[in-house]
Amino acid sequence: MRYELDHGVATLRLNRPDRLNAVTFEMLDLIRASLLRAVRDGARAVLLTGEGRAFCSGADLAGRSDGPETDPADSLEYHYNPLAETLSKLPIPIVTAINGPAAGAGVGIALGGDIIVMAKSAYLLLAFSNIGLVPDCGATWLVAKSAGRAKALEMALLGDKMSADDALNAGLVARVVEDDALLPTAQALAQRLAAKPTIALGLIRAQIKGALNNTLSETLSVEASHQRIAGRTADFREGVAAFLQKRAPEFKGR
Repeated sequence: MRYELDHGVATLRLNRPDRLNAVTFEMLDLIRASLLRAVRDGARAVLLTGEGRAFCSGADLAGRSDGPETDPADSLEYHYNPLAETLSKLPIPIVTAINGPAAGAGVGIALGGDIIVMAKSAYLLLAFSNIGLVPDCGATWLVAKSAGRAKALEMALLGDKMSADDALNAGLVARVVEDDALLPTAQALAQRLAAKPTIALGLIRAQIKGALNNTLSETLSVEASHQRIAGRTADFREGVAAFLQKRAPEFKGR
């Protein structure tokens, strides 16, 4: 894992290009630790991408340290699920730049971001049924909530590749760009987010997640609670002052 913090943006690069960034238990834990480090370091946005020609090819089956008798659910409980929860609950926004194939658990990691930019040559692949397993790392929820039941079942049951354009049409990613424009586009988005009111963005993340399952009444209650918190921030006061003074706001993330 490569970690860099610059102008409020923490860039995390999955860094096993020789293995197409396939994840081990240690790597999953390191991704999670790097996300938490970004918050501790004061980052106001995260950019998550992969080194080399892949985003993440899923679990490193060839490099597994456990045997066939090991219960796969244990690896989910102790490694995959904590990462998925951290991606979901991080108090700062995440831009994902899918630079190449995202397969298996890599789909869950990629779609765990907030604004997902995908290179035109990249693809998504829920490969689990091809080896007798089921989707994990949150991919079931993320795909079904974004693309709907029919598309989620098609992807998971057939285990076929989904092109970048198809992923965009299915509502799984926000933007598809030419390969050489991927990182500049994702970096510009991350920098924009880092300049915005950080506390409000974190509340928006939680609010949208809750709205996917809540009733209207429950959502209205959450909105009121979050507005109370946001309304007490220095960034809200700055935003109002900038509006009244007809100038660009200078948010500090407080």
